[in-house]
Amino acid sequence: MGEISPEKKSGCGLLNAVFGRRSIWPRRSTSTGSLQKFDPNDNVNLVQSMPGSRRQSSILDSSDAPLHKQADRIIERPGQNHSRSPPVYQQHHLPPPAAASRSVPNKQGCGQARKVPQNGLAISGELESMITDHQQSKGAGKLVRASSSNVMLFGNLGNLRQPGGNGNSTANNVLDYLPKTAKDQSPANGKYSTSVMGNVLKKNEEPSLCRAISTRMDPEQLKILGNEDYKNGRFAEALSLYDAAISIDPNKASYRSNKSAALTALGRLLEAAFECREAIRIDPYYQRAHNRLATLYVRLGDAEKAAYHFKQAGAEADPDSMNKAKKVEVHLNKCTEAKRQRDWNTLLKEATLAIAAGADSAPLIFSSKAEALLKLHKHQEADETMAKGPNFDIDECIKFFGPIGSTSLLLVHAQVNLVVGRFDDALTSAQRASRLDANNKEVNTILWRTKAVALARSNGNDLFKAGRYSEACVAYGEGLNHDPCNTVLLCNRAACRSKLGQFEKAIEDCSAALGVCPFYSKARLRRGDCYAKLEKWEACIQDCEMLLTENPNDEAVGKLLKEARARRQ
Repeated sequence: MGEISPEKKSGCGLLNAVFGRRSIWPRRSTSTGSLQKFDPNDNVNLVQSMPGSRRQSSILDSSDAPLHKQADRIIERPGQNHSRSPPVYQQHHLPPPAAASRSVPNKQGCGQARKVPQNGLAISGELESMITDHQQSKGAGKLVRASSSNVMLFGNLGNLRQPGGNGNSTANNVLDYLPKTAKDQSPANGKYSTSVMGNVLKKNEEPSLCRAISTRMDPEQLKILGNEDYKNGRFAEALSLYDAAISIDPNKASYRSNKSAALTALGRLLEAAFECREAIRIDPYYQRAHNRLATLYVRLGDAEKAAYHFKQAGAEADPDSMNKAKKVEVHLNKCTEAKRQRDWNTLLKEATLAIAAGADSAPLIFSSKAEALLKLHKHQEADETMAKGPNFDIDECIKFFGPIGSTSLLLVHAQVNLVVGRFDDALTSAQRASRLDANNKEVNTILWRTKAVALARSNGNDLFKAGRYSEACVAYGEGLNHDPCNTVLLCNRAACRSKLGQFEKAIEDCSAALGVCPFYSKARLRRGDCYAKLEKWEACIQDCEMLLTENPNDEAVGKLLKEARARRQ
């Protein structure tokens, strides 16, 4: 047939729409090969096809195209005043952006697009035109054919389009009508912080944060940061960084050694020594770790081991620390001899000198000094000595000093706690010592005595609260048979005797307690009250004045002093 004029196309389109002629479906060409079958369930945009005899006259710039090829309708690009959509990247072909019309692969992959006149559209074509016009009015004129099928995809799906500076895209217009969460809200400037690379959306991250994360995954960088914190006095922060480096690379001796330095600065000397031991285990020839461990041994009172590690340190050995180690060793030898001879004054002297020479964190030396003070009946000074010493966890002490040294330490703790009235703590320490060395005679003796004194004090308190003062006095006396210088039992028995009117005996008990602990304020106040009951005003005034020097705001003492002064006149 000859060519048919475009004026008659509308009628043909109407017949096609009414009777459903098969010409509305794409025809199979002998040159197309095997094609995919049409699925009516696919959600596609169909472009009205025309009879084969009419196609050639309606194709734009495609005079060399074969006749029986399906042509697609091209939506013209909006004018320059219209906001531009992001560029479209097709899978097979990217036409020049300045072209007035764009060639899109059809289902056969070889046809070119043609423009369909508006007056030649059928009902379905008119409907499609209306939809297209609406989309163009919303800035959605950039719907493109993504593949050889008729499916029209938004440009920002898959790897078709990358968002540019213009946020007025079809996808944005459609998504604006959908419910959004807080994270989905568009920014105020209309731009999005995500970029498309292939099919992956990558979230923009702060470069500094990325560098920080990568830095913290490098143990050497962690060590450098820890060194900076250590130099600036931020020891806890440095310790955390060293720990992080060790968790990444636990077999690096320098990390352990640096952690030991941070622990030492924080006063955690036993833990520091353990880290140095681990560093030396990893690298037995690490001289700096040997020197650090030797210095710790000096402070912890183990001069013999300190000397060994100073030798292993070689050129890294600190001369000052080596001299301290020698002095400490001399004093420790004298302490051992004095304790063997039960020369408590010499033991007290040499222990004090050893602490001053460099063993300032040696719990065993502090306990030896406290033991000497206990034997000399200087209970308060013994308690103060133990308070000034290092407060290490007993489990760490057992691990570091062994069961024998830790047993000796626990026994002194038990005795000091007992004489100052901390009966529960005393019993706990004695029981722990017994578990460490159950066959030690001294341990069993102190444990038995601690139990007896604690029981006597408990029974006496119960009887005193019940008003049975005579029985309470006897109960306290039983405890004093095991520990004659126990200040708490002496003061409690003095209270019972005062209630019984035995003021002279009460004064004797208070004086005995003050002889052991001169700053025992409760015993002094009780003695001052007994002096007042006996009308010994001068002695009462002396005790009250001494109490007021210790606590000027004590109303009870002030009232007693005022009464004593008035009576004295």
